[in-house]
Amino acid sequence: MDETDRLVASPVGRRGMLRALRNAALVAIAGSLPTPPALAQVRPAPMPGREPGRPGASARASGFPMLSPQTVDTTGRAIAYYESVVARGGWPAIGAIERLQRGMRHPAVAALRYRLTMEGDLDPGLAEGAAFDPEVEVALLRFQVRNGLAPDGVVRDKTLAALDVPAATRLEQLRINLVRLRSMSGNLGTRYVMCNIPAARIEAIENGMAVSRHSAVVGKPDRPSPDIQSRIVEINFNPFWTVPVSIVRRDLIPRMQAEPDYLTKNRIRIIDASGYELSPAQVNWFSAEAANYRFKQDPGDFNSLGSIRINFPSAHGVYMHDTPYKNLFGDDFRFHSSGCVRVQDVRELVYWLLAESPEWPRAEIDQVIESGERRDARIGRPVPIYWVYVTAWVGADGVAQFRDDIYGRDGTGIAYAPVNRG
Repeated sequence: MDETDRLVASPVGRRGMLRALRNAALVAIAGSLPTPPALAQVRPAPMPGREPGRPGASARASGFPMLSPQTVDTTGRAIAYYESVVARGGWPAIGAIERLQRGMRHPAVAALRYRLTMEGDLDPGLAEGAAFDPEVEVALLRFQVRNGLAPDGVVRDKTLAALDVPAATRLEQLRINLVRLRSMSGNLGTRYVMCNIPAARIEAIENGMAVSRHSAVVGKPDRPSPDIQSRIVEINFNPFWTVPVSIVRRDLIPRMQAEPDYLTKNRIRIIDASGYELSPAQVNWFSAEAANYRFKQDPGDFNSLGSIRINFPSAHGVYMHDTPYKNLFGDDFRFHSSGCVRVQDVRELVYWLLAESPEWPRAEIDQVIESGERRDARIGRPVPIYWVYVTAWVGADGVAQFRDDIYGRDGTGIAYAPVNRG
């Protein structure tokens, strides 16, 4: 018995068949609904901004920004469509299935087809059938991309959870986020940086277009990245890292209790109130004593800030920076930091930030980074920067985008629940 037969023969499969029969009767409803927000054509390929064979984002870009003042209008129009869907009863859940992928025939595929038509991922003319064919795979890739999921064209865990979020919940998400979008609908500047925390994405915007896009690693749920509105004033090359007291208490002290040579291996020095350097052996790591000292990591490839730190005034003491842990940018889940934001391809962003500083051409930036020399670059005309929390929006391309409510701020009851697969 193959995988498809096994699923159909199971109790879950029989329930799925009944559900699919019910969904078949609903297919006609889709044709009577207003046209869903236009969706960009997504080929069965890696997520936009992710190059084949390479994790994370491609920095150089040209196109509409993820978020802009115009997003208020496009999101408002999408709300009207989702209201009509909810008024018609929404969409049914796909239900409990282990996996759906190309080449399978399964009653749940009928429910999947109908579901994908409801947001414009699949042409309504293809809504019927129990075969997971190439058209369904491409539609599912569209769905995964605009929900911030790893685009593999397979329905399992996270993709199923996203498919089964009720239409009424998506509508409420859009309404909640429209309020947030309105707060940023003024003049953001001709050159600015936008970081959308739930999307873990950064864009450099110039004259209304995204000129650089970057994957980001942002604050974990118990150490969230804050909303920020500030101006980037300085770049530190090959920076020292002064470990925040919160990280000393939460992370460094327990690490030293388990691994006494950790500071030495990572070239983190202990400085007392008089400015004298202590050895790790002089500190009682099983008391609160360590929190009274300053911990400073030398510049280098091992430095937690990498080779670049991007500074802006903030009451929260946060900033953006490089990282030695490049593998994190390839994760589907990029919420690992203690509040600051790590930037993939950060050098490309710095090139752009210093483009109006003739004393800092690309060659000079490269030379300083490669030399390991500690240098600072002031930005003559500070660049506005915004860290925002937007989990649902519709961009200028008309694509409805949804992201996990990682910090539970939407109040819709669908805050992120960790799972391991797409």
